[in-house]
Amino acid sequence: MSAEIKNLSPKPVWDYFYNLTQIPRPTGHMEAVTRYVATFGKELGLETLQDEVGNVLIRKPATPGREGHKTVTLQSHLDMVPQKNSSVKHDFLTDPIDAYIDGDWVKARETTLGADNGIGAAFAMAVLADNTLQHGQIEALFTIDEEEGMDGAFGLKPNFLKGDILLNCDSEEEGELFVGCAGGADLNISFQFKEDTYIPEGDTAVKLSLTGLKGGHSGVDIHLGRANANKLIFRFIKEAVCDYGARLASIDGGSLRNAIPREAFAIITIPGDNVEALWELVSDYQDTFRSEYKGIEESIHFVAEMADLPKTLIPEEIQDDLINAIEGCQNGVISMLSDFPGTVESSSNLAIVRTANELIEVKILVRSSSESRKYSVCSSLESVFALAGARVEYGGAYNGWEPNINSPILKLMKKTYQDLFGKEPSVKVMHAGLECGIIQGAYPQMDMISIGPDLQHPHSPDERVNIPSVERVWTFITEVLNRI
Repeated sequence: MSAEIKNLSPKPVWDYFYNLTQIPRPTGHMEAVTRYVATFGKELGLETLQDEVGNVLIRKPATPGREGHKTVTLQSHLDMVPQKNSSVKHDFLTDPIDAYIDGDWVKARETTLGADNGIGAAFAMAVLADNTLQHGQIEALFTIDEEEGMDGAFGLKPNFLKGDILLNCDSEEEGELFVGCAGGADLNISFQFKEDTYIPEGDTAVKLSLTGLKGGHSGVDIHLGRANANKLIFRFIKEAVCDYGARLASIDGGSLRNAIPREAFAIITIPGDNVEALWELVSDYQDTFRSEYKGIEESIHFVAEMADLPKTLIPEEIQDDLINAIEGCQNGVISMLSDFPGTVESSSNLAIVRTANELIEVKILVRSSSESRKYSVCSSLESVFALAGARVEYGGAYNGWEPNINSPILKLMKKTYQDLFGKEPSVKVMHAGLECGIIQGAYPQMDMISIGPDLQHPHSPDERVNIPSVERVWTFITEVLNRI
């Protein structure tokens, strides 16, 4: 039972996190969770506000005698990424998350857990509810719709917040202080066509299913070299078309712009005489994929099965242009940061390729800590698809968060962590996008830093959060608030 997590320590944090797991809150469906958080603030008797876009802000007065201290804004987002394994029946709009304890970790059964960023929201709620803590004035900002476009952060007005310091609780490595992050931009690509109704007599339909990949967060996990289901399946389709007479009827790969695609499915037709050879080709590719990703992907599963003959096909010219563009599309890590060794500077994620109603949609998320590099990568990808005859549009662009290594809050938090745990924390820049960069645009004088517990594989059903690290981060947050 998921309620068992309520008995973990620190109990208030896990109580609030459990409550959040019981409220469906995928991006774009924020009404229930914002109502819950706003009611929570009002029931505590605290000033509770909600802005025009739906962000919730709760203010807690300073401990008596601390009124002159700096105001701290605790910030987290309320939405979660709705990813599940294809084998499970789960409706993210109605069903609670089934969380459970596995050793030192909390996981969810066959779905994303929502610790990104529910655990950050739970930290803030626990701070607001605890009257034993010593601190200056606190305000907790709960933003909406971070995972798809960062709408909540973009909607913030300049005078909504009063904080001097922003403590973002959306990073995923305990013992590391994040002082910067990448910006991003979406490429929304489309091919329009008139369906081909001619299917040669004797052709047979085959469904291709590529499953079992790890996927993951397209920022946090991009450097791990995980397979991209869209890239792999089109690699196969290209050979099937060129050497076996295959035609593409439909494709459905990936589901979220910021998640590395774990699955891809396609319907192709092929001359009946080539079916046996195609079975062997599928088996050979499965072996090749498993060999190439040995030690990274343990469960790549690539199969073909007979299917009903489709009524139409993608026109051959469009099909070939799409295949060549996907094959030529840059995917994964593109450049690394020199100032922060081991940190990705720029990347692209070929997130979604799907067909419907005489339209092919391709969605790519580009990330970069460098604005110039970001637009260079976007331009390169635009050229590839423009040459293939596609329409390319930009959307969802957001700036990165510029590091400030002379930050006063960074200095204080480094010393606090050293005092508490006997070791110096790492100072890093995150390749994933954080709301700090957008908030910095509206509040340029605010000193910012991002922290969080150990959280692995966000944006995938393998997501898990480390129990001991949650307790350490809680200790860290409360002591930092005491020292500010």
